[in-house]
Amino acid sequence: MPLPQEIIRHKRDGLTLNRLEIQSFVDGLVNGDFNDAQVGAMAMAIVQQGMNVEETVALTMQMMHSGDVLQWPDIDGPVIDKHSTGGVGDKVSFMLAAIVAANGAYVPMISGRGLGHTGGTVDKLESIAGFNAHPDNAKFQAIVKDVGMAIIGQTGNIAPADKRLYAIRDVTATAESTPLITASILSKKLSAGLGALVMDVKVGNGAMMQDMQAAKTLAQSIVNVANGAGVHTQAIITDMNQVLGSSAGNAVEIIETLHYLSGDKRESRLHRVVTALACSMLMSAGLAEHNHEARQMVEHALTSGKAAEVFARMVAAMGGPADLFECSNRYLPSAKVIIDVFAPKSGVICAMQTRDIGMAVVRLGGGRLSNEQEVDHSVGFDSIVHVGKRVSTGDVIARVHARSLAQAEMASNQYVAAIEINEQGEGFNPVIFETISASK
Repeated sequence: MPLPQEIIRHKRDGLTLNRLEIQSFVDGLVNGDFNDAQVGAMAMAIVQQGMNVEETVALTMQMMHSGDVLQWPDIDGPVIDKHSTGGVGDKVSFMLAAIVAANGAYVPMISGRGLGHTGGTVDKLESIAGFNAHPDNAKFQAIVKDVGMAIIGQTGNIAPADKRLYAIRDVTATAESTPLITASILSKKLSAGLGALVMDVKVGNGAMMQDMQAAKTLAQSIVNVANGAGVHTQAIITDMNQVLGSSAGNAVEIIETLHYLSGDKRESRLHRVVTALACSMLMSAGLAEHNHEARQMVEHALTSGKAAEVFARMVAAMGGPADLFECSNRYLPSAKVIIDVFAPKSGVICAMQTRDIGMAVVRLGGGRLSNEQEVDHSVGFDSIVHVGKRVSTGDVIARVHARSLAQAEMASNQYVAAIEINEQGEGFNPVIFETISASK
């Protein structure tokens, strides 16, 4: 087997690594043959020299096979998933998985916790009393087979090579590498045994990718590598220059999810993102031949109540209450203090500093800046008024849910500071920018 320092030197000098060298690196991540200094040096060499598609496919596949890879021999339909690069107020996974499962697909979704300004899917689900986001693999697979969907946290033996590499990248200024980001995302996602995948790549001031070129580069890399690994994949680039939906937090986003699935209220931008991703998933899974048919399937799953039923069954199967839709107040935590946020002047809300709003949620206690932090599931913002809306002085533009009046007032001030109101507003971003398919 090649020595670690030789593999590092080859990549440092801009050479293409062969499969044996990449396998040795990934094996070394797991068994310790690459020490921390060597892993950091290797990551830096990849940041500086890059990787081609074939190298990135090999790295992804080796990291994927460094731990458990699920198989679905008893499933009688397509196994498909979606992954988002993260943002503020992104509760799409809940509606999307339920809609797609209601149409005959199976969605085994392995999700993460929030870190930094972005909320975590697992944290949101854990705001539901009794919900167990960490079942063993056998129970996870049984729930997916029975209900059609299950959303869980990452298990200990899913892509362990990535877990070590990710931790070292985080402290060696090597996080910003398209091949490493691609391999990290896909090694975990493809471990779920997928037949197809749809990526939601966020772009904007609340996203990991701040500009369109960076978002396109990442989307194309993920699509090319996933297809190269044998999983049919598309990516949709969506806007994250404002909060998605009308809430940001944990329990408040579950409440919005219940309203969306039951038909009580569907915020229009959120609905467009959910619909676009659901249509892509249904077509990728072979359940719909074209977009018009897929849209009809999405609407039927919602209007018939089937998507809501699937979500409710998933919650109950994972230890949560069977009557969450009927009695949500009983099972979701409420903040001690809820106050309105008022528009400081009249005009059009023409911009929103989305990351700042996400950080305001973190300061309220609704997120974490380190993995060890506990999360307060009750805090956050709801009733958010969106960019493009005309308001008058004193209008309510959001509500704060907080642990104390002092925290609520601080968050209210932070929210107002993150909003720009002018007399005129024009040229607002669409919510769906572009669909990326595999390069020919």
